[in-house]
Amino acid sequence: MYIGKREFKNQGKTYIMGILNVTPDSFSDGGKYSSPNKALFHADEMISDGADIIDIGGESTRPGYTKISDEEEIKRIVPVIRELKKRTDVPISVDTYKAQVAKAAIEEGADLINDIWGLKYDSDMAGLIAGADVSCCIMHNADNVLSNESVVSETEEGLKESLKIAQKAGIKDDKIILDIGIGFAKDTKGNLLLLRDMAKFNELGYPMLLGASRKSVIGNTLNLPKDERDEATCALSVLAAMAGCMFVRVHNVKANKRAIDMAEAVLYV
Repeated sequence: MYIGKREFKNQGKTYIMGILNVTPDSFSDGGKYSSPNKALFHADEMISDGADIIDIGGESTRPGYTKISDEEEIKRIVPVIRELKKRTDVPISVDTYKAQVAKAAIEEGADLINDIWGLKYDSDMAGLIAGADVSCCIMHNADNVLSNESVVSETEEGLKESLKIAQKAGIKDDKIILDIGIGFAKDTKGNLLLLRDMAKFNELGYPMLLGASRKSVIGNTLNLPKDERDEATCALSVLAAMAGCMFVRVHNVKANKRAIDMAEAVLYV
């Protein structure tokens, strides 16, 4: 598949999406990169460390987050997108579930829209993505916490519903990535069950992305604060590579790239 002008192989490779939060309140790095200059410096750093995509987020979606206006979110992300497009050809993703924000991002050159509500929050989102012919990542989410007994099947059904929305709107199959939504509408055991069975979701026929970096499933499982979860994130990235995930979305690009590169050296020797 192509994201922007870059080709991504569908098999035998797991790519790194580096997280760039330009927010004051994200759970892991809120406030660290909220100014454009700091954000651009960190983006350059992640690209140097091997990031294949930069994912820019202007609104925190951590538990209990404060929703902001479209205008505020646009104000946060647009200067960063604009400057990054001048200095790199690494594809730019924007983490938003709002069509107006996505529209502003695409107009500035964003190559991918990463929607945590799987095209279900904003009825204009799917049509916008189709019309702009950009890529999208469709994440599973729900209003209520899923039962652990059915978390895998319900996540699969939820993703199928999102795929129907995408297909009806005219989003091309080769523009779609799926995300099982670790940390969204699942408790700790539910997240672990999904991580154990993530290879199953390859049956849907689309590239998969795992976004579990530093999340509460790690903190709750290992009793670790958010700034001590990188080793466990690397472990999950290796499991993702073994499960055939095409992308991982992470904070620490260098460590996760090394872990994946080593895993792939073994897997494809």
